[in-house]
Amino acid sequence: MKVRMIVLVLIALMLVTGGTVVLCLAGQDKGAQNIELAGGKRGNVAFPHLRHQDTLADCNICHGVFEQKAGSIEELKAQGKLKPKHVMNKLCTKCHKEKKNAGEKTGPTTCNECHIKPKS
Repeated sequence: MKVRMIVLVLIALMLVTGGTVVLCLAGQDKGAQNIELAGGKRGNVAFPHLRHQDTLADCNICHGVFEQKAGSIEELKAQGKLKPKHVMNKLCTKCHKEKKNAGEKTGPTTCNECHIKPKS
């Protein structure tokens, strides 16, 4: 009888805990579907944020380097905490090239494929 009661309490606890985790994740701010990143002289970069979330699933791949807020990359560069082109060369292009070399579907691997040149 005691064992049955303990098992029922544990099952109830797991259901409550699991429900709480699902609700927290559902309410999590995933950010914009698409973001335009400052791209310097070459022009801005249209970044399909949602597509990357769906593909990578781990936000820390990028956000371990910069905070999850608008303008954080530029802010870190201005503070000297992030070198110019670090994000594009060390995260974006590197990941895309690794996926391409592995024969996986991937995004652009050259500068001109991402940067939108300003119209004169």
